[in-house]
Amino acid sequence: MEEQRPPWHWWRHGPPWWSAPDAAEPHRPRWPWRSTVLFTAFVLIGSHFAAQGEHHRVPLDGYARVLLVVACVTLLWRNRYPVAVAFGTATVTLGYLAAGYPYGPVFLTVAVSCHSAVVAGHRRAARASVALLWAGHAVVALWLYRWLPPSGDNSGGLTQEIVIATWLLAVVALSELARVRREQWARERADRAQAARRRADEERLRIARELHDVLAHSISVINVQAGMGLALLDSDPEQARAALATIKAASKEALGEVRQVLDTLRASGDAPRAPAPGLDRLPELVEQAAAAGLAVDIEGPLPRLPPGADLAAFRIVQEALTNVVRHSGSRHARVRFADDGDALRLCIDDDGPATGADAGGSGNGLAGMRERAAALGGTIEAGPRPDGGFRVLAVLPSQPREDQ
Repeated sequence: MEEQRPPWHWWRHGPPWWSAPDAAEPHRPRWPWRSTVLFTAFVLIGSHFAAQGEHHRVPLDGYARVLLVVACVTLLWRNRYPVAVAFGTATVTLGYLAAGYPYGPVFLTVAVSCHSAVVAGHRRAARASVALLWAGHAVVALWLYRWLPPSGDNSGGLTQEIVIATWLLAVVALSELARVRREQWARERADRAQAARRRADEERLRIARELHDVLAHSISVINVQAGMGLALLDSDPEQARAALATIKAASKEALGEVRQVLDTLRASGDAPRAPAPGLDRLPELVEQAAAAGLAVDIEGPLPRLPPGADLAAFRIVQEALTNVVRHSGSRHARVRFADDGDALRLCIDDDGPATGADAGGSGNGLAGMRERAAALGGTIEAGPRPDGGFRVLAVLPSQPREDQ
């Protein structure tokens, strides 16, 4: 259903049919056929009726109509060659007036060409063409009228020139206003496009982090259990069978979480079918780590966090335990929670030492944890401990941020 917009929306954001040219492709101006035909019909018809009320001027003849058509047809090139069209229409209009033909709507061609030149950025050229027309008309009306048709014509006077100058200044002012509004529309459209791209990039980064955390943890458990099953397949079939059962459970859970992440892509704007994981699933994570041969101790009460911080804390613990399984020779890890009401201090320790073996990871685990913490206004510190082992210390806000 199309969104209902207030009447002033077009003035603020631009009409729906106007859009800024794509920076990736050269902008090719369109030929303004329809508007040029309308301008031509209006000028010819209006000049015909104006001639009936200006008997002191030279009646319209074939030459007058040719000049009017030339001035109007020139507007076809106003988007491609705005400077040439601005001076061309001013020159033709000046010749038309110097020949003594009726005024009428002939100035419309000058207004349109001036507007096109100003909007295209040729402001000096537009002003110069208008000044040329006014200066030429002043010379004709105040001095050359004695030798130009119609015969017996009188001087136009300063009042007439002031009126014409005022009209031309109004045309320039309105053109400048249109240029400012059009540039503002272009900036707003560019800002909205940039914001949309930024949101898309953030969403892609969030999905990439989710997939990395889900797959890295589950595949690490599967890798350990597969190695254990292969080693015990002949000597201890029961233990090998237990390892295969753990692989089946871990792969099923990984598939479920991956499907949940992908569902958010297929059903944009809909609510997720399952809640995002949080610290309430920490016991499951401990069981999976135990299945991979890693004993995990939980110290401190589980805090109640906002949804975003709850998900980030769970993923940080998950990634830290995955790194212990992959890169540490320790089979024991500790997870400590300390919440002072404003911030949660989450510490994951293992006793090491590092195995130095290539576990097949992507190397993005610590970067993903830092991105999660930074998105919430928190921090991550990770590195070797002085007494050996490795520590991950996360500080996350335990209260919702005001900008969220």
